[in-house]
Amino acid sequence: MNDMSSTSQAAAPSDRTRLRRYNWLAKYDRDTINAIIDAGIVCQVGYVIDGMPYVTPTNHWRIDDYVYWHGSSASRMLKAQQKGIPVCFTVTHLDGIVFSRAAFNHNIQYRSVMAFGEAELCEEDVKREALATFTDRLAPGLWAYARPPAEQEWKATKVIRMRLDEVSAKVADGLPDEDADDYASDRWAGSVALKLVQLPPEPDPKLSPGIEMPPFVKDFRYVGVK
Repeated sequence: MNDMSSTSQAAAPSDRTRLRRYNWLAKYDRDTINAIIDAGIVCQVGYVIDGMPYVTPTNHWRIDDYVYWHGSSASRMLKAQQKGIPVCFTVTHLDGIVFSRAAFNHNIQYRSVMAFGEAELCEEDVKREALATFTDRLAPGLWAYARPPAEQEWKATKVIRMRLDEVSAKVADGLPDEDADDYASDRWAGSVALKLVQLPPEPDPKLSPGIEMPPFVKDFRYVGVK
């Protein structure tokens, strides 16, 4: 355990991304970090406006070394973030519940990412390309199939991005260590895995007769489903 924690700490990109408690759960390699970010579409973005802290859940996507999120041009959150204020970006996936023999050892299995940085507003050409990438990330082919955005819709939308320079992951996928006396007890211990389940598509009841389901819906597989 000591070797694992020292190796992980040496690879931390910055002091504030280095895990101190349970540091053997730390992952600093980009493959692990990217996989956790890409496995979902909902993140939490923390920031401060006028001395007050806020955490906003929003959709996210990744392109290379940047994470992106979008919203209304009138959004107070985006107006503040585009000025380059410090931002904390997090993603968490709950994978299971761990039952222990001792009350203080119950735990959860999870994968999480935390990143620090300064957000920036995407220029118009980057915004349009990034939103097309986000749409096709949900379902490849969706962007080309759907009605193109009108100019007023483009104007009403902002895209923010943040470079993944200060970022770390934390992965808990095992059972807790317990005291010898607890291992010798007659109490049950183990885990219950949790996962998302994808259900069949449901057509809009307002569909005109004869409209077939497009291939990207038939073949859709949510990235967060194991």
